[in-house]
Amino acid sequence: MPGTERIFSGDSRSCRREGVGRMTLYQTFIQDYPVYAGDPLIQKAFAVAEKAHEGQLRNSGEPYIVHPYEVTRILAELGLDNVSICSAMLHDVPEDTAFGIENVEAEFSPEIAKIVDGVTKLKKFDFQSKEDAQAESMRKMFLAMASDIRVILIKLADRLHNMRTLGYKTPEKQREKAKETLEIYAPLADRLGISTFKWEFEDLALKYLNPEAYFDVAHKLNATRKERKEYIASIVAVLKEKVAALGIPAEIEGRPKHIYSIYKKMKTKAKTFEELYDIIAVRIIVPTVRDCYAVLGTVHTVWRPLPMRFKDYIAVPKANMYQSLHTTLVGIDGKPFEVQIRTEEMHRTAEYGIAAHWKYKEGISGQTTGLDAKLSWLRELMEWQNDMRDPREFMEALKINFFSDTVFVFTPKGDVKDLVKGSTPLDFAYSIHSQIGNKCVGAKVNGRIVPLNYELKTGDIVEILTNPQSKGPSRDWIDMVKTAQARSKIRAWFKKEQREENEEKGKEILEKEAKRKGYELSDLLQSEWLQPLYKRFSVNSLGDMFAAVGYGGLTPNQILLRLIEAYKKENKIEENFLEQKQNAKKFRPSKNATVAVKGYADMVVHLAKCCNPLPGDEIIGYITRGRGVSVHRADCSNINDVDFPPDRRIEVSWTADETGRYDVEVQVEGNDRAGIFMDISQMLFSLGYSFLNINAKRNEKNKTFSISFRIEVAAIADLEALMEKIRTIPSVTNVFRVNK
Repeated sequence: MPGTERIFSGDSRSCRREGVGRMTLYQTFIQDYPVYAGDPLIQKAFAVAEKAHEGQLRNSGEPYIVHPYEVTRILAELGLDNVSICSAMLHDVPEDTAFGIENVEAEFSPEIAKIVDGVTKLKKFDFQSKEDAQAESMRKMFLAMASDIRVILIKLADRLHNMRTLGYKTPEKQREKAKETLEIYAPLADRLGISTFKWEFEDLALKYLNPEAYFDVAHKLNATRKERKEYIASIVAVLKEKVAALGIPAEIEGRPKHIYSIYKKMKTKAKTFEELYDIIAVRIIVPTVRDCYAVLGTVHTVWRPLPMRFKDYIAVPKANMYQSLHTTLVGIDGKPFEVQIRTEEMHRTAEYGIAAHWKYKEGISGQTTGLDAKLSWLRELMEWQNDMRDPREFMEALKINFFSDTVFVFTPKGDVKDLVKGSTPLDFAYSIHSQIGNKCVGAKVNGRIVPLNYELKTGDIVEILTNPQSKGPSRDWIDMVKTAQARSKIRAWFKKEQREENEEKGKEILEKEAKRKGYELSDLLQSEWLQPLYKRFSVNSLGDMFAAVGYGGLTPNQILLRLIEAYKKENKIEENFLEQKQNAKKFRPSKNATVAVKGYADMVVHLAKCCNPLPGDEIIGYITRGRGVSVHRADCSNINDVDFPPDRRIEVSWTADETGRYDVEVQVEGNDRAGIFMDISQMLFSLGYSFLNINAKRNEKNKTFSISFRIEVAAIADLEALMEKIRTIPSVTNVFRVNK
């Protein structure tokens, strides 16, 4: 085929083996994965991709074709179908070359074109804020998943290879990608049950976010390799003997837990590596479920199980389809270790998750039997995500509802419901049916009446008490529930049942917030400015928008900030400094305000009370309405708030003034003892400082103290010198500047 005769000479690690350099990429691939041999479309995909990417280079300097090739190999390791393999090889072609998506459809198939197009669209973002971009990225991912889960499998493989080669990026980009991978891609892989991806994502992210911790754990794992290998071997030998005596064929192997898992365990338990013993897991794979429980019984007769460390994920599978028996045992010399017992089918799902449904042996038919049921959580997500227009709210709900721990609770009939950790009886009620939730008047947990905000725990039996005459949910329920599903259903009720009240309330909220910002709402509600908002927030009228604010579907700032921006543009409002100065004459500048405004002499300035900036602090100015320029610390939380638009900020700088004095608040904490207050006071007086005010607290329970005081200093350097001296006082554990 055209293009297949090219010799590959890149630096791909999979292509560095002896003899491979004289083979084409396709030949190398088929040699390693012969199951894909004989498919002309795969061979064609390799040829098209090589030709299309010819001459393109990666940041590493190697040919760009290395990237789609390695992504394809990652998916081949999972054993994905032929369509996935073709799509992976072509996934960057429409975006980066002249070979467009219409060419993919014509030369290959509509199915392959659809998957490739889905992957391509995931990369196209153009938003004002990082939050908007990230939220829209995730929305697109889930829409793509709903269409064809293979789009996300390719995206995950794409991210995995990029993480493997992240060393060629700048340190800033490394940290950014690593953080995103740890927060989104690793949990997503976990939600889809692909543990092989999850573990590598976590380890690679840790490598760039905390390299010291990563290499410390890696080094210690390597140093203890021999000892650990011998310990595992002794356990495996005993298990093989005992399981063989049962007449059950079994595959038994031991392994250490991955680096990130050990790091998290050290951090959460506040222990050193040497103090951790349960970093070893032994896996037993048997033919049937009956065999799993039989082996479990035998294991518990050999070693003592640790109480509360047994988990039956076979009877109650995880939301990501994971099934296995987990038990922690006390082994030789009192060292704990974990045993996992599962069938071959369970093991396949544990390793590959949702990807197991596209194994090559199942053909290329796409979605397989039972997959829809296993993706019910995705349909649920698509239902409530449309109601979450705020990017921050969407991302937070996503992390809570789909990337967090799960609790398993029971109905009175014994049916199992899995909910996110922290869920309440109301979450349980709405997970059963909207009407159960809407008519809920109380709840029983394990036979006892509990409040509706009670936090459910695994094993709880939950009974919802309803009343047909109930008027419906209370507004405070929105803050009481944990799941986005419940929150969405409560909002839907208010939206439908209390339309008039919501409109009135929403208008009132917007009017108050507009006045707080210095505007009249009526001035902002112009038809030409509202139309883009209707489209953006999927509403049809001003009444719909008021109602959305009233029931909590939209926040006032989402609307007002855009309307105010349009108002300013229409009226050509640009802050006129000369006019500001005239208006500000009735205000006296602070005696301590030794600050210059760039480009303007004698500008009225005052130091913000919220952060009390000192000479030496990084500062930024904010143009107030009629009061000149307010000077804040650059890290002040207020200046970075949405109520302080960036277009009203201005560059300012400190001027030389050796006589100026500035108020600052300092807090001192430590272990309580007799005379500590006297010691602190004497030190301040000896250095020439006097208290402007002082507040001291003592905690009798844990024998600690806290003293906060206000003094005057000349600059940040003086303050830092003072705090350093206070730290030398015996019993003082912490000294810091108070940020209001």
